[in-house]
Amino acid sequence: MKKNRLLLNTLTGVLDIINCLLFTVSWFVVISEAVSTSHTSSAGFFYAMAWIGVVVNIIALVQSKRHGISLVGSVLGIIGSALFGLTAAMAFPAIVVLIVAAVFIMLQHPSKNAASTTQIK
Repeated sequence: MKKNRLLLNTLTGVLDIINCLLFTVSWFVVISEAVSTSHTSSAGFFYAMAWIGVVVNIIALVQSKRHGISLVGSVLGIIGSALFGLTAAMAFPAIVVLIVAAVFIMLQHPSKNAASTTQIK
């Protein structure tokens, strides 16, 4: 049985790991901006990265479905990125979900439906 591997899934997993690091750093950046006297805000960058993560995970979900790869990693990636995208207060749960998502999306196991249809043939 040929195992499908998508470069997009690998890149999505890497983006999920990068977002984990960014979401961790975001707390320190937001707190330092809150106590500083300047009126700048870099929160928009972190929110943009979260929503880019949602879009990339949705694209990976569609491609994984087409190629018979398990959708668990992509779905968890969408949830984790959306958690942070809605509010930065959800950074810790988003980080945990994205770590699990990155593991599942990097494994790229065939989906159960794809495995059962190849065994029937």
